Amino acid sequence: MSLHITTFEGGNALSDFRMAQLLPRLASISPQIQGISARFVHLVATSEALADAQKQTLSALLTYGEPYAGPVQGPVIVVSPRIGTVSPWASKATDIAHNCGLLVRRVERLTEYRLVMKSGLLGAAKLSPEQLGQVAAVLHDRMTESAMPSRDEAAVLFTALEPAPMAHVDVLGGGRAALEDANKTWGLALAEDEIDYLVKAFTGLQRNPTDVELMMFAQANSEHCRHKIFNAEFTIDGVAQPKSLFGMIRNTHQLSPQHTVVAYSDNASVMEGHTLERFVARTSAQGAAYQNEQALHHVLMKVETHNHPTAISPFPGASTGAGGEIRDEGATGRGSKPKAGLSGFTVSKLWGGLSDQPGGKPEHIASPLQIMTEGPLGGAAFNNEFGRPNLLGYFREYEQTVDGVVRGYHKPIMIAGGLGQIDAQQTKKIEFPAGSLLIQLGGPGMRIGMGGSAASSMATGTNAANLDFDSVQRGNPEIERRAQEVINHCWAQGDKNPILAIHDVGAGGLSNAFPELTNDAGRGARFDLRAVPLEESGLAPKEIWSNESQERYVLAIAPESLDQFTAFCERERCPFAVIGVATEERHLVLEDKGQESPVDMPMDVLLGKPPKMHRDVTTVVRQSPAMDLTGVSLQQAVIDVLSHPTVASKRFLITIGDRAVGGLTHRDQMVGPWQVPVADVAVTLADYAGFAGEAMSMGERTPLASLNAAASGRMAVAEAITNLLAAPIELPRVKMSANWMAACGEPGEDAALYETVKAVGMELCPALDISIPVGKDSLSMRTQWSDNGETRKVTSPVSLIITAFASLPDVRGTLTPQLDAQTEDTSLLLIDLGQGQNRMGGSVLGQVLGQFGDSVPDLEDPQALVGLVNAINALRAQGQILAYHDRSDGGLLAAVAEMAFAGHVGVALNVDMLVTEGDGISDSRADHGDAKNWAGQVSARREELTLKALFNEELGVVIQVRTAERNAVLQTLREHGLSKHTHVIGKTRPAQSTIAKGVGELSIWRDTKEVFAAKLQDLHQVWDSVSWKICQQRDNPVCADSEHAAAGQANDPGMHVSLSFDPTENVAAPFLNLSRPKVAILREQGVNSHVEMAYAFHTAGFESHDVHMTDLQSGRANLADFQGLVACGGFSYGDTLGAGIGWARSITFNPLLAEQFKGFFGRTDTFGLGVCNGCQMFAELADAIPGAQHWPRFTTNQSERFEARLSMVEVLESPSLFLQGMAGSRLPIAVAHGEGYANFKHRGNAAQAIGAMRFVDHHGQATEQYPFNPNGSAGGLTAVTTADGRFTAMMPHPERVFRNVQMSWTSGDINATSPWLRVWQNARKWVA
Repeated sequence: MSLHITTFEGGNALSDFRMAQLLPRLASISPQIQGISARFVHLVATSEALADAQKQTLSALLTYGEPYAGPVQGPVIVVSPRIGTVSPWASKATDIAHNCGLLVRRVERLTEYRLVMKSGLLGAAKLSPEQLGQVAAVLHDRMTESAMPSRDEAAVLFTALEPAPMAHVDVLGGGRAALEDANKTWGLALAEDEIDYLVKAFTGLQRNPTDVELMMFAQANSEHCRHKIFNAEFTIDGVAQPKSLFGMIRNTHQLSPQHTVVAYSDNASVMEGHTLERFVARTSAQGAAYQNEQALHHVLMKVETHNHPTAISPFPGASTGAGGEIRDEGATGRGSKPKAGLSGFTVSKLWGGLSDQPGGKPEHIASPLQIMTEGPLGGAAFNNEFGRPNLLGYFREYEQTVDGVVRGYHKPIMIAGGLGQIDAQQTKKIEFPAGSLLIQLGGPGMRIGMGGSAASSMATGTNAANLDFDSVQRGNPEIERRAQEVINHCWAQGDKNPILAIHDVGAGGLSNAFPELTNDAGRGARFDLRAVPLEESGLAPKEIWSNESQERYVLAIAPESLDQFTAFCERERCPFAVIGVATEERHLVLEDKGQESPVDMPMDVLLGKPPKMHRDVTTVVRQSPAMDLTGVSLQQAVIDVLSHPTVASKRFLITIGDRAVGGLTHRDQMVGPWQVPVADVAVTLADYAGFAGEAMSMGERTPLASLNAAASGRMAVAEAITNLLAAPIELPRVKMSANWMAACGEPGEDAALYETVKAVGMELCPALDISIPVGKDSLSMRTQWSDNGETRKVTSPVSLIITAFASLPDVRGTLTPQLDAQTEDTSLLLIDLGQGQNRMGGSVLGQVLGQFGDSVPDLEDPQALVGLVNAINALRAQGQILAYHDRSDGGLLAAVAEMAFAGHVGVALNVDMLVTEGDGISDSRADHGDAKNWAGQVSARREELTLKALFNEELGVVIQVRTAERNAVLQTLREHGLSKHTHVIGKTRPAQSTIAKGVGELSIWRDTKEVFAAKLQDLHQVWDSVSWKICQQRDNPVCADSEHAAAGQANDPGMHVSLSFDPTENVAAPFLNLSRPKVAILREQGVNSHVEMAYAFHTAGFESHDVHMTDLQSGRANLADFQGLVACGGFSYGDTLGAGIGWARSITFNPLLAEQFKGFFGRTDTFGLGVCNGCQMFAELADAIPGAQHWPRFTTNQSERFEARLSMVEVLESPSLFLQGMAGSRLPIAVAHGEGYANFKHRGNAAQAIGAMRFVDHHGQATEQYPFNPNGSAGGLTAVTTADGRFTAMMPHPERVFRNVQMSWTSGDINATSPWLRVWQNARKWVA
């Protein structure tokens, strides 16, 4: 069928500062380039030519953003989605067009760049083809995009390709050699014994294998999927080892099974949770009213890595890493729900490392700086758009030659994880019977991610570039959200849940997921290849079956459940297809009607274990000279350590990620009224009513493994616990995920990995009585490449990343590093589990000095850690700890500095007790020298000891206590065996202190002399420098400079709560027993903030109804039946066509819906609220809302970045029914948006629009200063209302902070509802 392609010119695609960022890179290619501009161009494919009216409608639909005003002449480069793929943007734009009633096949978008060249006497300068190629390389991501010289060439995007035929490998004729050849050509990564196994299997079946069968076998049996090394038998130094690596991990569960519900057998592990108040909406004849009910929900845990794809293409690699892990959390048991996420990165040196040198990395992998600029944005974008808060993470830079081995992370660690919840009745998959339907839920298949599990099992750089490219996926979180909503509807049915078993689609695609699903049930299956939904043409059978298109799940349902399941999917607009049926016979058939079956093999050929791997390895003892600290300046050490990327502020990784979505966050990374990123632990709430919850933390000390891998493992476990201990945990309830990474096959690395697993699994965890029920491994952590004929290699040390989880009966005891500045006399105590050894190996100080050291920190006495947990819990229960922080990277100095930054209070440290050699009695080294000038005589030694005391990274914690209670605290520590190595190390110097010296400073004293002093503001600027440098390159540099300038400002009073009303008074109380007026909690595909919004209305006395746009389109629901309407936050259509615009236009371009909304807005008894995405949508509908004609559009933030913050706002005097009696109040609120700038340029009237809320700075003044105003709106405007007050649109999220316990910081009572609940109480009062 021939398609008609119509072109629609679009708006501007490049802001001024993005142009400014690109120009230096382009000028380095040719100094003749003096400018660049870009516009969007839309291509619409239809079956028939468009009529003029249709063209006008499409033109209006595709008009968004700023008009293009750049040149139309000059060299042009057009960037399209990668040829042969369909972009997520196109999928969603096509959805919008369909929902507007337009019969289009596909809407696609190009970016057309034009270069402005210098002009001379002979006209404009020209570029050579080679230079044009270099410019194109700068302007597009070759993983996900194609570049071409004109827009005409983009027509190939719509060309239907002929599928490549299925191929066979002639095993019967060519034997083993034929299979070896296919192994290399197709990147199957088959091991020698697997090739033998397959030759034998197909010789036995008397036929040749198809390429589909081989690809499927390679994925299912890859190291990535089968964990062969972890299941291998080991011989080390000639001695056979009694257990496999996995056997030693399982040992922890065998010895400490308490509180674990599921271990090792599903997509995530499960631990005991809480009986909680569940809040769900189930569809019925009366609509879908939300209801609260008691239920037992357990907690699920999962952490995995996505290292290889992130090395190749950081944004999509990290994005799909997060997405895949989210799917694991939704596909546990018979369906579950992701809740809160984490992400972490380890890379080689950002600046001045190998990657910055010619030939210092393979050509086709990203540099560490690229990875840390683009990767975190990808991970954050997926979490944000899916609607999962990211509350935890770590970031480490490491590159160092130790004992002759170049250590580093050219192949980075990108880790994604989180916790979720699962109904206690749904934790076990059902072994479904023959005849069950096998279904794919989610997006269509595409030619992406071919052979990803095999590629990720190989050393980065050894694979052919095209195979590496093939392993990268692209993320579409909005469709994953749709699939998750379907899963949520299913498990909410309880014992009527149609899902019998569910699995996510990840490595190996359907070819891995469907066999796993059926094998777990003890069944075989028959599949129809042509039933698999595809987004693109030309896919060969092996590509249909094994591609790794994301956002897909496979599940089994009973045939009689199909109608109900179909209804759920259609309501959410989530694609699905019945692909096959389970069979009694354990045989796998993939049919291709009319053709030879691509797969026809017994299940045990596919999954029957090939011979077990045996690894015969030797130990390599690593050695390194002692650290030489002679002549090292303390001041320089402080500056270098605080500005090292591993220690420095991580805010550039945090404010890009929503931390409040879902309304169940208690403790995120940002601490205190200055929102400093120093939290040790993430804490979530189990429900909206109680105080039970969950905690999670991370621990990793990978550099130590360069010398002593076992110590690094113990320290990772211990650090995860000292971080988790900020929350009120019980040690026997702690569960851990262990992510193991190593460069197996390199000299000594296998033995080092074995020693580490043994130290953790056989010794430390049993001693602590904790278990590791979940984990993952990635054992090809080396990068190898050729530079001028010379082989080069960067090898990661054995890398154990621990994530610790615990259920909490009550979250309210959670401590933070924020020093109390109100109490006049407080002391800081160091509890030193390193027991005075001050080992410097692997420390950040060593890294900045270019040294490693001869011995590394370790945990010799596990009982000391048990004692610490018990002691801290005892002190917490007595209310004796004011602040808590663990000692880790950067040592004591960094820990105390971070505490001072968070508390905005000076600290005077005294290191005398930390530099005493011997005990002064039996060992009197401290006595040498003449008493009169003793300190001077031994000064060099004292300076070295001071550096060690301040910068060693031994295990330990710092606590702040009231000086009046100090002796009682020391007595408690003594009772837990900790007094010998607990030291009073200093005091705070609050502004009201009787001692003026040291106020606003961090000072260090030794031998009665001040040996270091610096203003906190200056130190905070140093600590903030890494975030500043990266934000300058990544974001709007003006905003980056503004935020950096504000960091640590001495005169910044911090956030405050100043109310004009009494939040404890419930103005809705008189009306609560009268009736529950109905409110439509309206959502479109991609909306993700509806449940917390529904709960806020419910709490204030409304009957909340879940209303999807499809309910209105189909007539299942009608706005005439509701008194209230709220448009919720999220990413409707993934913000395609601009935020909220697609949602609004699916109403205005649909005559029936346009009339229904107009009718609702026109009634005098109705009210409406639009929040965030709903605010943007309301603003687009302003012409239909009486009194809203002056409202602005809400467009891209001035920072051009998604902004997730706790921001100060002031409620303005306005008619808004939601904000009555609140005018003049100033208080924090959650903000999370990328497009919140109140833009009056193309619509509205700033002088006439009625403002209802505005951003203020910490002094209470209306502000446009970033980051206090996160989007740059004039006058701080962030909410508007109508003259009658019935309709209000606001960008911030009050529904996520209607309880004080949800606030990242507040001065209010943690037990109480927050002042923001008044918004909904006012609405209930108005309805009366």
